[in-house]
Amino acid sequence: MNTPPTPNPTPESAPVLDTLAEVLKERRHASPDNSYVASLHHKGLNKILEKVGEEATETLLAAKDAEHGSAAQRQAVIAETADLWFHSLVMLSHLELDHQDVLNELARRFGISGHDEKAARTP
Repeated sequence: MNTPPTPNPTPESAPVLDTLAEVLKERRHASPDNSYVASLHHKGLNKILEKVGEEATETLLAAKDAEHGSAAQRQAVIAETADLWFHSLVMLSHLELDHQDVLNELARRFGISGHDEKAARTP
């Protein structure tokens, strides 16, 4: 039996997500006139989901361009993925869900075949 790889995030990755989650929490109740995050929360879940969908589409298009593209096109995938993650974190915040729960779920899946994990999900 193969031993699954141990997740080894960079030391900066967890604090970045933790710090961003704290900023999002603080800005959630700020004035919508002074905070982009507050304006999204003020507009409601549908607007936040619209942004997640928009960023997902932009990420997909950037990835398509980057497959055989330039360094700039590859960097665009990074920027678009950052936007997608950011708006996904806003969505979690709006639903009062903790990003750490997502990380825990990813960690739980280490060593589990993707096919097995998908088959084990309840419909």
